[in-house]
Amino acid sequence: MNTTSTTFQTVLDALLSDRKTFPRTYLQQFSDIGALELKSVLDVWPRVKPGLKLTLLEELDALAEADTLVSFDDFARALLTDPEPEVRTRAIRLLDECEDPKLVPSYLDMLKNDPDIQVRVEAANALNLFVDLGELEEISESIFHEIENALLAAAAGEDDVRVRRTALESLGYSSRLEVSTLIESSFQRQDPNWQTSALVAMGRSADNRWDEEVLHSLVHVDDRIRKAAVQSAGELSIQSARPILLKMLGEEEEPTVLSAVIWSLSQIGGEDVRTYLETLLDQLELEDEEQIAFLEEALDNLSFTEDLDRFDLLAVDPDEELLELEEDDEDEK
Repeated sequence: MNTTSTTFQTVLDALLSDRKTFPRTYLQQFSDIGALELKSVLDVWPRVKPGLKLTLLEELDALAEADTLVSFDDFARALLTDPEPEVRTRAIRLLDECEDPKLVPSYLDMLKNDPDIQVRVEAANALNLFVDLGELEEISESIFHEIENALLAAAAGEDDVRVRRTALESLGYSSRLEVSTLIESSFQRQDPNWQTSALVAMGRSADNRWDEEVLHSLVHVDDRIRKAAVQSAGELSIQSARPILLKMLGEEEEPTVLSAVIWSLSQIGGEDVRTYLETLLDQLELEDEEQIAFLEEALDNLSFTEDLDRFDLLAVDPDEELLELEEDDEDEK
């Protein structure tokens, strides 16, 4: 538990109070919570008002996003079996960066058996992290294949379409042949929701076989498809998307798509990108603090991208260097 002058009984009293919001000053108390403190929270949890439970979990999620030093994993794990579906949903979200494979059985069970649609959607989404870890060989092969099989079954099954589409998106990280076929067939559907999910999966695939589909979708009339295409162009670092994205900076009217354009340009980098983003930053009003912070973050990410590009240019292939030396020796002879 985070050590502060606040006694944990004060935290418990706040949970059981009639207030509609939970004091933000107590949120840190749930980070790396100790076993005794966790037990005391779970003992009073059934008596906490439903609205306050959800507000607390929402505030914890926001804090976790803003502060990388906090961890609410132990608290969130304990709520995965909560009787309230919305609590289970938010508990999964609170664990979205936890890479512990011990979570996988719970997520698979929720994906297959939870009676609530939104919980099944969240479970399918949570598994995308472990598909990625599986491709990187950072979890056991048996667990990885179990996840892939479950998601493939969900994507091709009879569940709610939201569950099936989310399963497809999570499978985007997988290199299995069935996944490519599933992405292709989903993209060919005359349904913008399925096309959007297919584009999300394409972006996660690290496979430039999808470049043409992504580029074509950058000018789609549907905001959802256009946004997914923009994000995938950045994730796949499609260099030929740069001119289109730079043009969109001045023409895109949908704010969420415009934000995606800015971030994707920071991922692709290249000629004129820094100039365009810095000009955009200079044009912002001082009171637009959130947009200024976002653009500054994008410029930081662009610097990272540029550093990677420079590293790639400087990198020397040892085999290629050896071949050049051998050719020089032959010339001398």
